Amino acid sequence: MMLHPIRMWVLAMAMLLAGQASAEGYMSRLLNRPVPGGVAVVPLGTTPRAPQAAYGKHRVMVLRDTDDQWIAVVGVPLKTSAGEQSLRVGGPDGERNVAFSVGARTYKSQHITLKNKSHVNPDPKQLERFEREHAEQDAAYRSFRATMPSNVSLDPPVHGRLSSPFGLRRFFNGEERNAHSGLDFAVPLGTDVKAPADGVVTIVADYFFNGKTVFIDHGQGFITMYCHLSATGVSVGQAVRRGQVIARVGATGRATGPHLHWNVSLNNVRVDPSIFINAYK
Repeated sequence: MMLHPIRMWVLAMAMLLAGQASAEGYMSRLLNRPVPGGVAVVPLGTTPRAPQAAYGKHRVMVLRDTDDQWIAVVGVPLKTSAGEQSLRVGGPDGERNVAFSVGARTYKSQHITLKNKSHVNPDPKQLERFEREHAEQDAAYRSFRATMPSNVSLDPPVHGRLSSPFGLRRFFNGEERNAHSGLDFAVPLGTDVKAPADGVVTIVADYFFNGKTVFIDHGQGFITMYCHLSATGVSVGQAVRRGQVIARVGATGRATGPHLHWNVSLNNVRVDPSIFINAYK
């Protein structure tokens, strides 16, 4: 039986698209959300050794995907304009630039009323404390260990309703502040917080805005942060395993009630955590 020409064309196109989909590696399908605040997965070729890549001033994660191709997993800053961006990639033949495209994304606004006015406009002493704490956290976010992450598909650190999403333009008592840099889970006080993948604890602290806080370094500039905790159960330098309890949910710091605020950072860029737990919309 001969197929109608149109049906033959449709079948050919379906086979072509299926081939393209199968050629794309697992991590590319999982993580590639190239928008402001998202993740760009950039193919780097199939060289025998892993190339090194940098975006701006920071090295980026380089992994081998399931199609045997090296990929750069790049955190895209929230304030990036849509258009072409570029990586610097080093290899045996020298340095080259590799372009990738960033699309547009619009984020909503959120208005929050705080009773503690100092969490909106800190006094000079509190501001000095915040700046000291911010520098400590920034140093942790800039860290780059050569160790490969155990996994880039993460478990949620808690199970519960997602409340404030990543990227919200936030207004505290009517005054605009930095956009929401993480994902909030509305869960009861004392809920166990678990490590979403293997890593090493780099910060355990009690901060002015964040309250009780834990940082985990998963390798290759892949860092996660947990804050507003009621209690912590790990120490700096401790190796933790996926699923291990590291803390309990609280309402410390700048919080209006019990919840977990969870950050994910790549190449010192805070990105949307929902990408890593298959909850991106």
